Amino acid sequence: MKKVDIACIIDDDPIFIYGTKRIMEMANFAESIMVFKNGEEAITKLSPIMESNESVPDIILLDLNMPIMDGWQFLDEFLKVPSSKKVIIYIVTSSVDPDDVERAKSYGEVDNYLIKPIKADQLMELMNNFQKN
Repeated sequence: MKKVDIACIIDDDPIFIYGTKRIMEMANFAESIMVFKNGEEAITKLSPIMESNESVPDIILLDLNMPIMDGWQFLDEFLKVPSSKKVIIYIVTSSVDPDDVERAKSYGEVDNYLIKPIKADQLMELMNNFQKN
């Protein structure tokens, strides 16, 4: 099974972060995992990395409802940053709002929209789908 170099979790929920990291570690999914607690922290740290094309994440798990900068604001800023590497983005949120689901579809970079809480088997399936690409 192909291993991801860098996975990134952008979420303010420490329980979700802990559980997701554990599943990724147990599945030997990624060489390293970056964690950011809100969109502003993520864009501040990821922008210079992306512009220099060093250590760009392969996959991002993005929450929508976060303080300071939410997932939509992050996504809009992130897509402005030039990068030669395609980053696959999965929205993982508690929002069941049909408007959010439709909005996510308008972003070609968003691969899937998952409702929390996600189970280990859902995360494993997501990781297996990523590794097939």
